[in-house]
Amino acid sequence: MKSASRFFLFILLATASCRESGTADHTSSSDQPVVAQDSTNAVFVDSFAARVVLERDITIKKYFPYLDSLVAAWDTLLPYTLTEHLLVRANPWLIDSLVETDYYRLMAKGRFVYDQQKMVILHKGDTLGIPGEALAAELQARIDSTWIDVNIPEFKLRIMERDSELFAFPVRVGRNQKRYLEMAGREVDLRTPIGEGRILRIERNPAWIDPCNCRPYTETHRDDGRVTRCPQIPWLEPEIEGLRPGCLIHPTTNPKTLGKAYSNGCVGMREADSWVAYYHAPVGTRVRFRYELQAIDEKGDSIKLKDIYKLNKK
Repeated sequence: MKSASRFFLFILLATASCRESGTADHTSSSDQPVVAQDSTNAVFVDSFAARVVLERDITIKKYFPYLDSLVAAWDTLLPYTLTEHLLVRANPWLIDSLVETDYYRLMAKGRFVYDQQKMVILHKGDTLGIPGEALAAELQARIDSTWIDVNIPEFKLRIMERDSELFAFPVRVGRNQKRYLEMAGREVDLRTPIGEGRILRIERNPAWIDPCNCRPYTETHRDDGRVTRCPQIPWLEPEIEGLRPGCLIHPTTNPKTLGKAYSNGCVGMREADSWVAYYHAPVGTRVRFRYELQAIDEKGDSIKLKDIYKLNKK
């Protein structure tokens, strides 16, 4: 199918090139190899297979359906399997744009947004590059070597590429107590579990439900006392040691709880950081939830962390 479609790909490339003339662009409009700067400061030199110029604005509510349609349209025309993660990693400015939709970042700029889903994330005239085969292969290799590390008593989630730290984000973790959760139908240990596993499932349009009473809610109270609609940001579900403990990795609308044992077991992140985590952790990504009291601070000094779960018997 893909080999037979090369002729049609050639026609689409020519069409895309013609449409770019005179259009505002986030990438080079040249047919020569371009430099794509990834958000992790690694530089790729390669040409895009094509560039798609948007003909209309796309809101966050319609963002994922649009990307799905774009991936589906181009996947059969390329000599490799195109995915949403490859597409977006080849266009890192899009991750930067999503990061800036964080409620608190917007409020710092004096902008109140009640409904994040109505925000325009892709504008008419924006250009998305379809990665060429070489760039796609390089990006996929990096995605395959990326993993998530969470040190529970450090309240830190790290995105790692092999042995290198790409990002380190503050998080909140589960409380050191047991509680009856209606969602589970039983008393649950709220501590974030320890062990290794992988990202099992991703929910791109999650429903916000109180696990204590199973009541859904569509609005959230912010740290500044304002009320907004719940944002649409993907949630990641890991399995740990072959089990599904229900400890999701997801955004919190109350970042004042970061750095605390506060949740019902989930790992909570800032909205901005959750977008970065999502695009570095597709299904299958390895995860490690550890409990290590020895850590290195920002100055490079060794520190002893508080034993929040009282697991150190000494």
